Amino acid sequence: MAQDSINRRHFLGGVAGLGAAVHAPGVFAQQPKVPASPVTISVVDVGGALALVQTPLENYPKMKPKMASRMVFTKAPAPELPSKIKAQQSAGRLDIDLVIGGLDVLSAGIDQKLWVELLPQFASELPKPEDIYLKPALAMHNLGSGQGMAMVYYPSGPLLEYMPDRVKQVPTSAEELLAWTKQNKNRFFYGRPANSGPGRTWIMGLPYLLGDKDPKDPEKGWDKTWAYLKELGENIDYYPGGTGQTMKELGDGTRDIIVSTTGWDINPRVLGIVPKEAKVQTLKGFHWVTDAQYMMIPKGVSDEKLAVLLDLIRHMLTPQQQAYTYDEGYFYPGPAAKDVPLSMAPESSQKAIAEFGRPEYEKMIADNPMETPLTPEKMVAAFRIWDEQVGGAKKK
Repeated sequence: MAQDSINRRHFLGGVAGLGAAVHAPGVFAQQPKVPASPVTISVVDVGGALALVQTPLENYPKMKPKMASRMVFTKAPAPELPSKIKAQQSAGRLDIDLVIGGLDVLSAGIDQKLWVELLPQFASELPKPEDIYLKPALAMHNLGSGQGMAMVYYPSGPLLEYMPDRVKQVPTSAEELLAWTKQNKNRFFYGRPANSGPGRTWIMGLPYLLGDKDPKDPEKGWDKTWAYLKELGENIDYYPGGTGQTMKELGDGTRDIIVSTTGWDINPRVLGIVPKEAKVQTLKGFHWVTDAQYMMIPKGVSDEKLAVLLDLIRHMLTPQQQAYTYDEGYFYPGPAAKDVPLSMAPESSQKAIAEFGRPEYEKMIADNPMETPLTPEKMVAAFRIWDEQVGGAKKK
């Protein structure tokens, strides 16, 4: 989710040349050099992930003052960041140390060979994924091909979120939703998948809802899905660049139904952007398409910073820091690591989830199949096809 233009604090609004050294076991890769003095770490937040992990990140310099002096945060949209990193790498002037974001930016970076290989290269410096991650979070982590470490996880969606006072006949299947949009033009929409967690979860969940040929192959197995999305698009006036705008328009009455996920359902209601009374609905044939947020290190960081960044990743995956990722339901549940109950979370998190969470989520998570998203290569292809054939001309 956190690949979008919302976060809870601000709703609207080197290694490149390491070459053989990085690939030679036992040389630099095993034990990067610790800095002589504390370093400043520059973190780029792609679409809102910072809302979940700012406290754990800021805890690091406090706990390791000899390693890092402070954290500096900036934001960037997923579709634009890879070209910026590539330009900096080509010029030998990288000013980004850590990228936090979803599969969209991770996939694009893998495609363009932007990231440092973390595993197996630095296995001795990082926790063993099989030992620390929840089972579905481990499956998400493995999609990163060793170039990103999962830091938060959630079952995601796709869910429909709607206002019950405005939607009396709630669609219960993909076919009923299409019929509803024809009768209620421009009252339903979703964000551009390349920069919206619910948007991409929606297009990846549809092949299961529609019984398409191969849900894992958008190029050869999504004939029903692409045809459906094009027909659905005839009743959608535009596609926003992130999920935040969809929540705003549901809240202000411009839309009656939007695509959502567990976290996007809970957190905007906590914030008051969407009324507390909003409801969620799954469609016939529903499968969860799980999601995660990752930590990535761009090629080109200095040796000293790399040592700090690997230590920072270890820090972020401890149960004590993972407990902060419950947040206010933003990526519900949140923790990717095992053995992090809600009782470990800050009191504010426990209160928000008690008031705005949905008791039915536990049963929905237990009773419905869980699928991993597309591989990075296939996801890039799906975004391209959607931009070219479905919504590119109507995106804002």
